[in-house]
Amino acid sequence: MRPSKARTYYLGLCLTYHDPALAIVGPDGCVLFAEAAERRLQSKRALNTPPDDPFHLPLLLQEHCADAREFVVACNWQATRPLHEHFARWLGWLSPRGILTNAGRRVHTWLEPYQIYHMQAAQHHVLESRLLNLARTLRRDFPDIPVRIRGYDHHLCHAALACYASPFDTAACAVIDSYGETGSMAFFDYRDGRLRPIARQRGPQSLGFYYMKLTELCGFDWLGGDEWKVMGLASYGRDDPEILTCLRDMMTVEGLELRTRYPVFFDRLRQLESRRRRPGQTAESVADLAHSGQHFFSDTVHCLLSHLHDRQGSPNLALAGGCALNSVCNGRILESTPFRTLYVPPAPADDGTALGAAWLAYREDHQGQVFEASHLSPYLGSAIPAKDIERFARYAGVPVRRLPGEGLIGAAAELLVKGKILGWMQGRAEFGPRALGNRSILADPRRADTGDRINREVKFREPFRPYAPAILGEHGPDWFLAYQESPYMERTLRFRPEARERVPAVVHVDGTGRPQTVNPEWNPRFHDLLARFHCQSGVPVLLNTSFNVMGKPIVHCMEDAFGVFLGSGMDALAVGDYLFTKPETMP
Repeated sequence: MRPSKARTYYLGLCLTYHDPALAIVGPDGCVLFAEAAERRLQSKRALNTPPDDPFHLPLLLQEHCADAREFVVACNWQATRPLHEHFARWLGWLSPRGILTNAGRRVHTWLEPYQIYHMQAAQHHVLESRLLNLARTLRRDFPDIPVRIRGYDHHLCHAALACYASPFDTAACAVIDSYGETGSMAFFDYRDGRLRPIARQRGPQSLGFYYMKLTELCGFDWLGGDEWKVMGLASYGRDDPEILTCLRDMMTVEGLELRTRYPVFFDRLRQLESRRRRPGQTAESVADLAHSGQHFFSDTVHCLLSHLHDRQGSPNLALAGGCALNSVCNGRILESTPFRTLYVPPAPADDGTALGAAWLAYREDHQGQVFEASHLSPYLGSAIPAKDIERFARYAGVPVRRLPGEGLIGAAAELLVKGKILGWMQGRAEFGPRALGNRSILADPRRADTGDRINREVKFREPFRPYAPAILGEHGPDWFLAYQESPYMERTLRFRPEARERVPAVVHVDGTGRPQTVNPEWNPRFHDLLARFHCQSGVPVLLNTSFNVMGKPIVHCMEDAFGVFLGSGMDALAVGDYLFTKPETMP
């Protein structure tokens, strides 16, 4: 007899070679856990790492699935790989020797053969070893319990997260990233709880690859996730007509497809290479390249989305894939396309496909169930155990106070009003790349030098990188032009001119900011802190940035948090009900 679905748990795994992640969906379809592996490992993007860690996974399953009578394991890739990848492997292009010699066929795409074939080889390796750790854990801890394994199309997993997590009953869905099983883009119609494919890009043409190349030309490392730096740098530059002409000659939009202009592609690529940032040059020297490249990217995405609207017709857009992390592009979608509303999930890149796969499996088994649209909480990751906080309170050797309830809120707000930089670690970690008030560094945005100080003394990052404003939701229209609710800090908007001088630390050089909408339903504790700061300062905005230093993931445990706290110019750290300060912080 088949086990009751009432005790079936759905494990979603992102098996991409970068940004692996694990999600757990319960018997009722609710998300019990979702987190990228990089957080626990404290290794940026956790390259070539399986998501089913043999030491951490058993603890999660005991915590969330102890009463399981069946498991469904859902993967974010189909088991079979495209024929051309098998051909490349047979010829030795995916081997270390092939990568060292840059062997292989040069295709009309933005990256070198060794970069393309390294990605393919790494992906093959991950898929070949998939679920080994999970199989061992389930055999030991859940013997004789049935396990069903499913693999889903990669872009379908992206689309599932974007649509199932959205507030929409019907929507057009666009998935734009570097590559999937057969190409870089897929488009869907979402209605009645179902996803129907509309169109799919096939071949090597890719906006994800394009932005990776742009990141490389600007002197940054796309493998380490430095695309953020290009977006920040772009605001310091201006359009360069020669660069834009080069780009438009290389790739165009036809309907819902990207087309490469083969006769001129490599000639124009060489022209772009001549603009590359050289050793010894500052990042600002290529600001025009970043600006022009971002301009071309946004225009291309908006053109594709306009064609999607013409094809599908819904006013609602759900957007996913790695390119959906481009907040500058996202902020202009509603003014540059016919869409009227936009939803981007908190984890639109590959880590989010772990949850998308788990939800696909759940809905496959519950096809008669009616699913209501709702707001997806991003706070799905690990929490800090109380015993760990208490241990640091006892042994850390710095001043510490236990301030239950409102006591901590009041003390933290007072420090912020005085210009102190505060680490804020509360509740469960955010799922996705952005700190949304649970793993954040916070500061007063009214002080013009605050951002420079955090860049210099806390984050140790480039001075052109901007900081985000967290804003009380009801005040958003008073501070931003054409305000759009932004719960996951997923779009860049333009400040009202009269507001900019009030919060200079979170206004970028071009007058924009990437806001996080904060309301009491989504994050009551962070909302209370922001509301208290508003009462004391008259400003409903806090500077909010991720709790990490440059090149490292957001902190995961107390040891990580104290490493940043003690090893930087941060003034105080609030974890749970405890407030840690440095001796010089308090009078």
